[in-house]
Amino acid sequence: MAQRVASGGPAPVRRFLPELIQLIWDRKIDPGKVFDLTLPLDQAAEGYKAMDERRAIKTLLKP
Repeated sequence: MAQRVASGGPAPVRRFLPELIQLIWDRKIDPGKVFDLTLPLDQAAEGYKAMDERRAIKTLLKP
């Protein structure tokens, strides 16, 4: 019998993105439970840095 192994890796985000965005627009899900840092769009680099340094899980960029 083959042994099953769970492994990590990048999630196929682009595959699910259109459906998830629609659920957010329809207010069926709350992305605030995922985003723990909100920054203006011009501070995108700081958002990536915060995630890289594990100071944030996911950054929400606002225009």
